[in-house]
Amino acid sequence: MNLRLQTQGGVVRTLLGALLLAWLAGCATVTHPDPRDPWESYNRSMTSFNNAVDKAVLKPVATAYTDVLPSPVRTGVGNFFGNLGDAWSFVNNALQGKTVFALHSFWRVVINTTIGLGGILDPATEMHLQRHRQDFGSTLGYWGVGPGPYLVLPILGPSTVRDTAGLPVDFYGNPVGWLDSVQTRNQLTALRLVDTRARLLGATKLIDQAALDPYSFVRDGYFQRRLNQIYDGNPPESKERYDLDEPAPTPPAK
Repeated sequence: MNLRLQTQGGVVRTLLGALLLAWLAGCATVTHPDPRDPWESYNRSMTSFNNAVDKAVLKPVATAYTDVLPSPVRTGVGNFFGNLGDAWSFVNNALQGKTVFALHSFWRVVINTTIGLGGILDPATEMHLQRHRQDFGSTLGYWGVGPGPYLVLPILGPSTVRDTAGLPVDFYGNPVGWLDSVQTRNQLTALRLVDTRARLLGATKLIDQAALDPYSFVRDGYFQRRLNQIYDGNPPESKERYDLDEPAPTPPAK
């Protein structure tokens, strides 16, 4: 019992220390922030805090989850939450007028919920019904709402002002949020968080090893992924752009 309390106390102290360091780092101002990221000082400090939380809590739990549960079980958990996501993707694909993608999402839910035993199995993929993930933030982007500044959220990580504004709608649209039991809802939310983190264990190692500045690497990757998601990998030039060009140098006076 004493060992457990000491461990928990160590985790709490680590998180409080990380939060203090994040606040202190946020006091510093980045001299020339990326035009897409005017709040870079805050975002970098929040990223440091999130990394500390991940190191102290999320990564150890996700690693234990991977070590304890066999791969078929973890695959079933991922399929279950993917099936719930397909239901919300159907709504957003329909709102965006992507009829084919909406039909794919609809039939994925029908097939995986029935033949796939509540979504634990994924026969829809075997039937070449591809998953087309969409959320309300991407729907707003497709409707022409600009992304706004880059924003790193506590625990949730990379986002933008637009995508953050869409989160309450996404929460309402998630079937887990419809459950009456608060305990069950919280347990499923925690399980989804751990399962998602477990799937990213390899990716975080790659980022740490390959990127000179992991923060910029993640930020640029987020922008590119969201743009491709909104426009299905083929964004028109006239639409929103995340890759703002640097201003042309002023020619010397004659």
